Amino acid sequence: MKRKLHRVAVVEDDSRFRESFAETVAASGTWTLVGSHVRAESALEEIPANPPDAVIVDIQLPGMSGIELVRKLKIACPNTQFLMVTVFEDADKVFEALAAGASGYVLKRDVHARLIHSLDDLLNGGAPMSSAIARKVVRHFQQPAPEPGDDFRLTQREKETLDLLVKGYFYKEIADELGIRIDTVAFHLGNIYKKLHVRTRSEAILKYMSRAPES
Repeated sequence: MKRKLHRVAVVEDDSRFRESFAETVAASGTWTLVGSHVRAESALEEIPANPPDAVIVDIQLPGMSGIELVRKLKIACPNTQFLMVTVFEDADKVFEALAAGASGYVLKRDVHARLIHSLDDLLNGGAPMSSAIARKVVRHFQQPAPEPGDDFRLTQREKETLDLLVKGYFYKEIADELGIRIDTVAFHLGNIYKKLHVRTRSEAILKYMSRAPES
């Protein structure tokens, strides 16, 4: 009996990488390419109609970003796994992608050698990452833990803003959800960063999520 192939789609605007991904998938013998998209908008329109097992997504896309695409597709395709492929190593991009619903994050310099292994790992419940990315994740989680039940003296509105940030919302979406202006969102986040003693979005998310529950 013919072996069933796992299905994967690609969202990548660089034709060289799209072709490389397609060749690697075709040669794997275990995966088949069921969609190739240059823009996030077309992927968002077509992928939910027949969700694949996995989607390879570039972060930097024309128009809608890969991170925003994953956040939207994760809702429409909850059983699909998402692998981010990118040149970005900064912590903000990593944690924004993970918060949006990605399960893996591989640098493009590593992807040729790791692509099929990473896809297999996703389906087996793993979280494949380039070693440089994994080290950044470890460093963030090695930060001192906050005191039990610490709410950092945030106001109710600041908590609401931070809760939406944790869910992967962007500034405009937070403003729309809370019925406030974008500059008001920025004001609240400035206060949040000061109270949490952080400088970036990812640091704020990690510190807030790692706070211990009250006993």
